[in-house]
Amino acid sequence: MTFKKHQRQETYLYLALWGMLFISPVLSLAVRIASGDGSQTFDWSEILMVWRKFAVFLLVFLIHNHLLAPLLVYKRRRWLYGTCVAVITALFIVYQCSDRPKMHGFHGPRPPQVEMSKQSPLHVPQKGDDTSLPHKRHLPPVIFGEHDFVAVIVMLLMLGMNLGVKWYFKTRNDSRQLQELERQNLEQQLEYLKYQINPHFFMNTLNNIHALVDIDPEKAKDTILELSKMMRFVLYEGNKHDVPLMREFQFIRNYITLMSLRYTDKVDIQLELPEPPEAVIPPLMLITFIENAFKHGVSYQQQSFIHIQVDIEGSKLRFRCTNSKSAEPKKKEEQKTETGGVGLANVKKRLNLLYGKNFTLNIQEETNIYDVELIIPLEVK
Repeated sequence: MTFKKHQRQETYLYLALWGMLFISPVLSLAVRIASGDGSQTFDWSEILMVWRKFAVFLLVFLIHNHLLAPLLVYKRRRWLYGTCVAVITALFIVYQCSDRPKMHGFHGPRPPQVEMSKQSPLHVPQKGDDTSLPHKRHLPPVIFGEHDFVAVIVMLLMLGMNLGVKWYFKTRNDSRQLQELERQNLEQQLEYLKYQINPHFFMNTLNNIHALVDIDPEKAKDTILELSKMMRFVLYEGNKHDVPLMREFQFIRNYITLMSLRYTDKVDIQLELPEPPEAVIPPLMLITFIENAFKHGVSYQQQSFIHIQVDIEGSKLRFRCTNSKSAEPKKKEEQKTETGGVGLANVKKRLNLLYGKNFTLNIQEETNIYDVELIIPLEVK
């Protein structure tokens, strides 16, 4: 479809250029008549003579555009193209040299004449001598004149212009096809990352519920209800390209509520979310950082904290998550999960795919504190 569209555009361009070229002698004659003294009349024979010259160039153009130029532009057959252009140029030169009025058996303009006065000054004209003209001979005719050279140059420039236009439309079409392939590849990569993030998130959440069942079964029941709300968001919103910022904030609140049921007062959990504007955000973009904070920043033996703050600064969202680092040794199962984890790595890939260089991610890790700051642009809808 795109290829046919660019072919139509190229054809329209050629029609416009040749239309202006063929209409130019008509306009030129009309201007001369309008600016003259009124004695000159509209002479179609003059226009037809010019059109006859243009028709030869048009024929060469059509042959080059439909037969020769594709050999170089689309098939890259340089030697065949060069040979064909050389042949068509030679034929054009032959036509130019033959398309002249014939005089004295020669083609081309009347050659200069040189007087031959080898006769004696005392020569008496005899009967049958031509006394009206002195004795003269013809020089060889001009085979390839200045006008022929200009015509060949114009023809070659026309072929070069044709190649340039074809290369332009081909390059533009290739660029659009490449962009479409990159867009499809981007969507496939994003879908792949989503399918990884969703199971990863539920795996960690179910692990938390499993731990809560042993501590407080009643809280575990409430946790399952919160999880059902979150599952509804992931199932119906997680596969979309973007979701309203309000829905993403609500999902974060549900997750914080779910996780808060598990911990005691020794864990200081703070969440600051502003009034969301009418904007959208890729789903599950922030939750991985929060999930990581709960997974690695909470200790049951000492005071721990998780502080989450979101600010809207103009057209950008600033997310910051600071948490304490647990000094407890991790179990082998958790170490394996970390080694093969996909959470943070996938979020970084998503950020690069979605925003390119138009985002800021700063991760500061100290002895007892882990701090994440993310700034992304907001799309208003």
